[in-house]
Amino acid sequence: MRVLAALLALVPVIALAPAAQAAPPPTTLSIFPKPQQAVAGSGVLQLGEQATLVVGAHTDAPALAATRAALRSAGVRHLREVDEHTDPGSSPVTVYVGGKGENQATAGALAALGVHDATGLPAEGYVLAVGTGRIVLDGVDPAGTFYAAQTLRQIIHSGPNRWYEIRDWPTLPIRGVIEGFYGTPWSDANRLDQLDFYGRHKMNTYVYSPKDDPYLRASWRDPYPADKLAALKGLVDRATANHVEFTYAISPGLSVCYSDPAEAKAIGAKFQSLWDIGVRTFAVPLDDISYTKWNCAADATRFGTGGAAAGAAQSFLLNAVQREFIATHPGAGKLEMVPTEYSDLAATPYKNTLAAQLDPAVLVEWTGTPFIAPVITDEQAAAARKVYGHEILVWDNYPVNDYITGQLLLGPYVGRGTGLAASLAGITANPMIQAEASKISEFTIADFVWNSAGYQPQRSWDASLTELAGGEPDALAALRLFADLNYTSDLDQRQAPALAAKIDSFWRTGDIAALHKQFELLDEAPDQLRDSLPDKQFLTETQLWLDATKAWAKAADKALDLVEQQRSQDGASAWRDRQALLGLVAKAHSFRYTKLDGSKQEVLVGQGVLDKFIAKVLQDNNKALGITPVPATAQASLPTYESYVPANMVDGNPATFYWSNGPVHVGDTVGVDLGSVRTIGAFTALMAKSGSAEDYVHSGVVEYSADGTTWTTGQSFSNTPELVASPPAGTTARYVRLRATADQDNWLVVRELSVATVAVTGGPAGTGLPAVADGNPDTAYRAAGAPATGDALTVSFTSQRLTGVVVLGSAGRAQVQVHEGGTWRTVGRFGGGYTQLDLPKVSADSVRLLWSADSPAPVINELIAH
Repeated sequence: MRVLAALLALVPVIALAPAAQAAPPPTTLSIFPKPQQAVAGSGVLQLGEQATLVVGAHTDAPALAATRAALRSAGVRHLREVDEHTDPGSSPVTVYVGGKGENQATAGALAALGVHDATGLPAEGYVLAVGTGRIVLDGVDPAGTFYAAQTLRQIIHSGPNRWYEIRDWPTLPIRGVIEGFYGTPWSDANRLDQLDFYGRHKMNTYVYSPKDDPYLRASWRDPYPADKLAALKGLVDRATANHVEFTYAISPGLSVCYSDPAEAKAIGAKFQSLWDIGVRTFAVPLDDISYTKWNCAADATRFGTGGAAAGAAQSFLLNAVQREFIATHPGAGKLEMVPTEYSDLAATPYKNTLAAQLDPAVLVEWTGTPFIAPVITDEQAAAARKVYGHEILVWDNYPVNDYITGQLLLGPYVGRGTGLAASLAGITANPMIQAEASKISEFTIADFVWNSAGYQPQRSWDASLTELAGGEPDALAALRLFADLNYTSDLDQRQAPALAAKIDSFWRTGDIAALHKQFELLDEAPDQLRDSLPDKQFLTETQLWLDATKAWAKAADKALDLVEQQRSQDGASAWRDRQALLGLVAKAHSFRYTKLDGSKQEVLVGQGVLDKFIAKVLQDNNKALGITPVPATAQASLPTYESYVPANMVDGNPATFYWSNGPVHVGDTVGVDLGSVRTIGAFTALMAKSGSAEDYVHSGVVEYSADGTTWTTGQSFSNTPELVASPPAGTTARYVRLRATADQDNWLVVRELSVATVAVTGGPAGTGLPAVADGNPDTAYRAAGAPATGDALTVSFTSQRLTGVVVLGSAGRAQVQVHEGGTWRTVGRFGGGYTQLDLPKVSADSVRLLWSADSPAPVINELIAH
């Protein structure tokens, strides 16, 4: 490509800044989507208050409107317009809008700049030339001219208006969004705003397929009422104004009788009502339905049963729609369909039949494999085209969050091959329930589908955040923190990569001040966004996640306080911080998103980073307190999902977990092997996790065994995701397990299994007595009332040499005694908080708290004998 500055050297200079003020060409153009080819010259075009627009008889109206808006936003107050046959005169800047078929004056303007026109570029391509007193927008078609105007808008607002020659075109023909998620639908206001966003970002497709529109699904045969049709027309008109193809998708699969010719005619009648308001592209999704049973007996008679029969039936219906409606409506786009088998690449009877019998003109949608595809490679796309036997349009399930409604997926678009255009017609992305928040990833998707080879995910993501921040530096800084905390997805399983790096640095360097500062910034970010982010709808949509961010930041900062106290060996202050931390963590876990059906899902932010940081702090504090887990080997009869192995159940870290690769059935077990027969106390099982609140054994029993063959049944339980079971005093066992006593649909998550090897007895009566020696300071025994004279709480163990005792609690007064040589001896006093007693080495088999007469109802978290 020629450098424009050199080409323009022979052209008289008009309205240029003095040479001394000319900025050097930028090394990277801040234009998104990234142009295919762009060269910046050394000259700078001065845009003043006056300019002339040269408009052709066929200049695209939306492109002209976008150009006018761009110039006026840049300070052009007096905008004169002339037609293509009128000499523009000596205007400081003359802007030519329209390609060869739109504006006859464009060719001469390009020739004057020494720039080739857009001839030969792919559909929707354009040339944008900015030179001596001229700006030329030359689209290969009207859409190309419109996209040239979108690029001009960015050039004008990116700094000095340098000379440019940009030759640009899309990688993929179909680029856009499919509103296909389940859950709370977008409003029409959301949709209108989204359509404007697509136009600005050169996306040309919007598929209307909301699951809540009954006229698409359950009542697909019924015509739209006049008011509903008018609302749809408003969307269609806005789409047209943004060069976005509005695709109407009808889903008849729940009730259609494929063999009945009247059904294809009913679809055609519905399509005709949409055609009359301007829709030109249609789809028939047949996903998320059963093809093992028919909706009418006639289908079984005509097609038989099985996958091949389903493929034949669907082909019969779609071929009729193609023949009777699409082919009879000149200007109609390709009919699209979503197959019932939409995600894998296996050659099946269903796919084979579809490939053989479906009209070749029909476009088949495919999600990648699995249906939320971490990657879609060039090879997979080629295989999809081969196995389905049709042109492929990807329905990409990112950033959709209807299956994890407690999360926002704000990371960039990654994991897609740069050569997909060889096998695909295009990509439509399924967005989140939150329309405004979806724009962060939609921006990057638009960048990729326009210029796949030039796409840089991090750069695109940064630009997306910059755009959303609306030029507010404080908003941008806060938005970066918030988006980082909501980064993870199946496409990129890193979570909060920026924050995680700072936490890793802390563990390496011990720099508490730096991490405190980071947590303080995170705490301030929600307030900063509410104060300075221009997009208030984004704030409304994300308010739960903003609140959760603040809560987790406060909890993490308090955990860091605990680390400081622990390093200074201030056990009492560390214990107070730990107790405060538990309340903050509980608050952070308390935020709930209410789904469309009324059920609730925990709101997650920074999961796997902030919670793991806090868990490690608590684990380190346990070690400092002298709490050491009983060595144990995990056992599970269920298969393992991915890398969530059984060993995670006994690693002492509740932030890691075992996850089964399927639902729990009667007889399934998880448990521990203690290595040898021991006297055992409380058995604790922490099941389920954030985002998988129902993944626990819903009905089961605790069992004990000395040999792993003969089992003793202990406590039964139901609907208890966090279980503490105490065997009878004196119970000995090597193996302890949970056994399911009922089938369930949910999988199983176990965060931690632990077995105490001490016995807790005494009182006064209350709840959670085993918690006194369960190895977990965050659980507690709570007495129902004040102790009576002589009441004591005793922890018994195999005789050992003691060097100290630590008592953790929040209420109670008692003498701390050790049982040595058959005699109780007082070694100190407990006053209701943190008590640490150093002892000369003594041999003892028990420690007890002998309650004082004036003691309030005791609350004891842990009694630790070193």
